Amino acid sequence: MKIHGFRDMYLKELQELQSVETQVKDTFPRLQALAADDGLKQAIGKHLDTTRSQRDRLDAILAEHDVNPDRHTDQSMTALIAESEKWVQMLDNPDVRDAGLIASAQKIAHYQIAAYGTVACWAKHLDLDTDLAVLLDILEQDKAFDADLSRLAKQKVNPDALQ
Repeated sequence: MKIHGFRDMYLKELQELQSVETQVKDTFPRLQALAADDGLKQAIGKHLDTTRSQRDRLDAILAEHDVNPDRHTDQSMTALIAESEKWVQMLDNPDVRDAGLIASAQKIAHYQIAAYGTVACWAKHLDLDTDLAVLLDILEQDKAFDADLSRLAKQKVNPDALQ
């Protein structure tokens, strides 16, 4: 499919992000079930709730632009998730697996942060102020999740994995 302009590119990327959120929503319950640390389970569960809301907010933006939200599958997220699931399944020790879960979840979060930063910039250039506000809010939520994971890794999970 050809993209014929900057606005079209923006809308296609929003469709990709909707796919990202759907894939995260479908995957994080499995990752949460593999976590041994209660703090990590809670962080993943909290982000799962946030992800559902983010997906709904993206659906609303796409509806405002009369764009079908289910048109695309983000292949990068598909690959990140497949790698994450493969990786954590190889780890037998629960403490080490939790460290691997954090690494995997942070790769996913970093991809989301990059993608939301990009579309927020594009929304600003397109003078889509309502979209911009939503996208910046989602971006901050993903950054907060990443910060929570970093804190857990530094304070508890990584030291436990070293034992």
